[in-house]
Amino acid sequence: MAADVRIVNIGDIKNALGRIREKVRHTPMLRADKIDSSVDAEVWLKPENLQITGSFKIRGAMNKILTLTDEERAKGIIASSSGNHAQGVAYASKMLGVKAILVLPENAPKTKIEGSKELGAEVVLYGFDSVQRYKKLYELKDQYGYTMVHSYNDPELIAGQGTSGLEIIEDLPDVDTVVVPLGGGGLLAGVAVALKESNPKVRVVGVEPEHIARYSESRKAGKPVVVEMGPTLADGLMITQTGEHNLPLIDKYVDEVVTASDPFIRKALEAIIFKGKTLVEPSAAIGLAAALEGTFKVRKGEKICFYLSGGNIDPDKLVSLIS
Repeated sequence: MAADVRIVNIGDIKNALGRIREKVRHTPMLRADKIDSSVDAEVWLKPENLQITGSFKIRGAMNKILTLTDEERAKGIIASSSGNHAQGVAYASKMLGVKAILVLPENAPKTKIEGSKELGAEVVLYGFDSVQRYKKLYELKDQYGYTMVHSYNDPELIAGQGTSGLEIIEDLPDVDTVVVPLGGGGLLAGVAVALKESNPKVRVVGVEPEHIARYSESRKAGKPVVVEMGPTLADGLMITQTGEHNLPLIDKYVDEVVTASDPFIRKALEAIIFKGKTLVEPSAAIGLAAALEGTFKVRKGEKICFYLSGGNIDPDKLVSLIS
């Protein structure tokens, strides 16, 4: 483990909740009984698509920016994102009076680009994957001296995302299994710490796209790895590199890391929208997709919570996916 890796604990997450509690939304737990028969279990949803910016990302961004010094904020904030982190950073920056520069992929959903601009951020469109975006980010950071807010590999960000795990345990203390989308890993790492340190009996499952299985490969290798960018409907999870702050937490607290394929992501998206009556983006449906595909075993009759990470999807894309 690198010497500069800081291991986030439940105290960090509780401190984050104290900072951001009045600035973000405590999203409810939703019972989705019409999905029960699809997985033979009692289905609950954690709908972060109902969060202020339409995704969980506001939690980590707000906590990170609140922990910066006045000098760091005065330099302006720069972040790279496929869209949801960008909107979280933009919202938090606007609320706290900080300049925000956001590097988004050229093929980012229009809703995410427009949402970031509407919040007053400067948007730079560059490249098509996280490696290209971060290369551009570091160029701009070095040129102008901006302060970076990483999209997944930062202890304060991880702690902020973990606050949603505390909410799950508070609202559904007898939950058996929580299934979380896995992109960069900040969300899964934070939520897993919050859940396992509150109730070690809770099973935590992380799900990543079939063709971008960077955490599955990292677990096999015993160290963070980079994988090739593959195709996926889950545009919010298109990250090829493992976070060194996240991997130790995921290794310690996450029971299973599995994958889901596009055909099942599409089926899960339709189930959540039409049976769960909740509008989400494909990335948010990946947990249910894995359950439908059978890449992890759902225990008959258990209380299972699927974490819906966001709901920012372009109308045209939604129509094409469900038509």
